[in-house]
Amino acid sequence: MKHTIEMNVNGEAWAVDVAPGETLLEVLREKVGVKSPKIGCERGDCGSCTVLYDGKSVRACLVLAVEAEGHEITTLEGISHDGLTVLQEKMVELSSFQCGFCAPGIVLSVHELLQERPDPSADEVKEAISGNLCRCTGYDPIVDAVLEAARIGPGDRG
Repeated sequence: MKHTIEMNVNGEAWAVDVAPGETLLEVLREKVGVKSPKIGCERGDCGSCTVLYDGKSVRACLVLAVEAEGHEITTLEGISHDGLTVLQEKMVELSSFQCGFCAPGIVLSVHELLQERPDPSADEVKEAISGNLCRCTGYDPIVDAVLEAARIGPGDRG
């Protein structure tokens, strides 16, 4: 028994048929076609499926698709409209990522932080990314890139 939901994904209205128990992550990847939220642990532990749900970071693997009815969902594809954001540029420049699997979730978590606190402390950055696992690079280059992007401001171009 499918149910049609309407949601806004990266500024575009979508009407999608969803099944009971289907997650927001599955709908985003398979029906909407965005690929930045990654399939990781599927338990909410790794943060690779992080999206912004009405501006707040959530684990898309833990959100039922029907819960997205009427909400604004933003993925990595939706935060930069004109090339990389200042944050993304600094992350590239400071080699904050290697494999990139965790990158979308971390960027979105930090994007949320920078929207709320344009000049965060290192501890605030660490707290913001605490739900995201990075197995390649470690967290110091990520924190450094966020602090550098905050010094430059604004947090994004789009």
